[in-house]
Amino acid sequence: MTYDLLIIGGGINGCAIAREAALNGWRVLLVERDDLASHTSSASTKLIHGGLRYLEYYDLPLVAEALRERERLVAAAPHIIRPMRFVLPHENTVRPWLLVRAGLLLYDRMGGRSSLPRSRGLRRGDTAYRAPLKGDPSGFVYSDAYTDDSRLTLLNAVDAAENGAEVLTRVALTGARREGDGWRATLSDGREVHARALVNAAGPWVSEALALTGVNAQAGVRLVKGSHIVVPRLYEGDHAYILQQPDRRIVFATPYNGQTAIGTTDIAVDRPEDGVIDADEMVYLCEAANRSFRRQIAPRDITSAWSGVRPLYDDGAGAAAEVTRDYVLELDASGPALLSVFGGKITTARHLAEEAVGKLAPALGRDAKRVTRDRAFPGGGMASFAEFLAEARRTWPWLGEDRTLRMARAYGTRLSDLLSDAGDEDALGEAFGAGLTEREARWAHDREWARSPEDVLERRTKLGLATTTGEKTRFENWWRATYPN
Repeated sequence: MTYDLLIIGGGINGCAIAREAALNGWRVLLVERDDLASHTSSASTKLIHGGLRYLEYYDLPLVAEALRERERLVAAAPHIIRPMRFVLPHENTVRPWLLVRAGLLLYDRMGGRSSLPRSRGLRRGDTAYRAPLKGDPSGFVYSDAYTDDSRLTLLNAVDAAENGAEVLTRVALTGARREGDGWRATLSDGREVHARALVNAAGPWVSEALALTGVNAQAGVRLVKGSHIVVPRLYEGDHAYILQQPDRRIVFATPYNGQTAIGTTDIAVDRPEDGVIDADEMVYLCEAANRSFRRQIAPRDITSAWSGVRPLYDDGAGAAAEVTRDYVLELDASGPALLSVFGGKITTARHLAEEAVGKLAPALGRDAKRVTRDRAFPGGGMASFAEFLAEARRTWPWLGEDRTLRMARAYGTRLSDLLSDAGDEDALGEAFGAGLTEREARWAHDREWARSPEDVLERRTKLGLATTTGEKTRFENWWRATYPN
């Protein structure tokens, strides 16, 4: 069999391209050497946003595109993407009040019509927003959205697979060469495959993947590490904070599994493997939060942390924070097509995929329709998440309110498939703690490419923080006994 596309990389960009191409009727194979979203695509700040700070660097086209995509994504995946209010305190900041207000007004309007509330000033009556903050701050309130980044990546892969794409995890590209009118590629599982075009969506490893093809790229990549910490909850509520720092950077504080996540940093690194938080970053993020919040924290309070390496397009900017978050798609059509992806962000992955398939279509002699602009993601076909959640709680009251919320967000309308014949807790099989059961674990294996306990706890359910060491050990033992290979 000859594939139309062989896609290298199971991050958000690779999975989005697979979805776009499969829905266009193309024959697609995606290979990922680890787990889907196992690197950068599960290490983001988990925001679907236009990028308010990008206005400062005059990256207006990126902001406008991202805001349009934000509106599409909120509608397409209301279970895992939810609107969120952001509080921007304005005390002792490095930007004038009028400049910030003007930026927010522009932000409100750049994406066209939006279902999200517009920005406004922070009011005296905003007790929930103001109470966690030091002093008596002025400031602003605006809207963006929040997501489960690894599950959004997964849902792109699910939609691609359900429309004919083949998705292989734990399989790496080991070599590729042009041969006739296509590519001959070898994979780490011993397979040799043929494809009419190759897509290099290897993220931080984009240069390494190019080296396997023998093709030299014109574009370059800047590797920038972004780290986050998780600490006990700093405030009540489901809103977030965007905190301006003396070095002109901004740091987000967001609700995260009953705690507070704080990030991110921007540190240039030399290798993808350098994506590990260091002590200086921990101190920096603690200090960033302490400037604004009443509850003070120190590195000893950190319960968890993550780091990701962003493969940014090298636009020649001096500081890592100034490098564009826009993407570049480089098409080498000197022989069978090779498309390499540089840069990008989770919010614009769908648009990137649409453009990528459009670039490849002439080389393949195939049609490329815009098939995902108004398409719901798996589990997202609902008029209102609030109504869906209320119905789920009526249908499965024995799940409990918290677990129903988690599972409704994770699976959306497909929750009824997962719980199809379950009339009580016993029907879900062995319980491993934190609400994880045998049935959900088997679903992750059979329907979502989970191949290790870590895949389930860290990326499919995000229950790793909520489980004890003993519960993790028991789950790992069950997994190895059930899936020995």
